[in-house]
Amino acid sequence: MKLYYSPISPFSLKALTALHEKGVACERHIIDFGDAEARAAYKKKYPLGKVPLLELDDGYLIPESTIIIEYLETHFDSGTRLIPADPDDARRVRFYDRQFDLYFLNGFGKIFFDARRPEGERDPRGVKAAKSTLDVMYAYLDEHMQKRTWVAGADFSMADCAAAPALAYLRMVYPYDAFKNVVAYAGRLAERPSFAKAWAEAVPVLAKLG
Repeated sequence: MKLYYSPISPFSLKALTALHEKGVACERHIIDFGDAEARAAYKKKYPLGKVPLLELDDGYLIPESTIIIEYLETHFDSGTRLIPADPDDARRVRFYDRQFDLYFLNGFGKIFFDARRPEGERDPRGVKAAKSTLDVMYAYLDEHMQKRTWVAGADFSMADCAAAPALAYLRMVYPYDAFKNVVAYAGRLAERPSFAKAWAEAVPVLAKLG
């Protein structure tokens, strides 16, 4: 089994956190998107060129971080159970997983990448909309986390795997310091050994990017 990923990709960090939680070992291949040749070679395997991508021993490809975690959960009994057996609890985990991917991480992506566009190509209206959505989500999450350790309940789950990179990156571009419960939750995520190990791979790459 092989994982194709980028150390600084938030979705790769999500998948890596899950792999560490499950204690699942696999052959890992870093895709250097700054290298045109490497990027082109990867697109021959997966035309969309996105990461992470899990390749099974028979060559079957599993893209998308959530689907990778679903595969790990159904095929490996080791480590942390990331999706509960109870169908209602599992639905809640999937709901929060979607929230972090669709609202938190998409908001981060809009703010981060727009700032790196040439002045004339920027989208201030889109950035404003992303920030407005994040303001709503920060307030929602702050209230939600008042009496919770992890986002879907007492146990660490796939939803927390999604939250960890989202909140780590958002702290850099659109901080949530006014929301004490979000700050406390982000702190617990940062200290979680599985995410700390994944984030340690990102730090030197981010440092090079400045």
